[in-house]
Amino acid sequence: MTDILICPKCSQENVYFDGTSNVCPDCFFEWSGEENEASSIPLDSNGAELKDGDAVTVIKDLKVKGSSMVIKRGTKVKSIRLTENPDEVDCKIDGSSIVLKTCFLKK
Repeated sequence: MTDILICPKCSQENVYFDGTSNVCPDCFFEWSGEENEASSIPLDSNGAELKDGDAVTVIKDLKVKGSSMVIKRGTKVKSIRLTENPDEVDCKIDGSSIVLKTCFLKK
């Protein structure tokens, strides 16, 4: 198998086939090769489906690129907005509009 597999959830290349499904050790996401439509559903770090207006919590300290701002673990974010990319959500934190990856959020 010479193709490089990319995780549909976190977009990392550290993916392996365990005999029955593809596994990403970075975000613990498992999928078979036929599940193309499942990648269009936004999921949080625990696998729960995200919808517009949901309230989520940040599970890890995140540095904001281009800023000295740090989003602390446990920060609650209200009223998220889904984007065209199922791996990202748009939200407001401290008055700033920020795009966060869904793998760092939990419902």
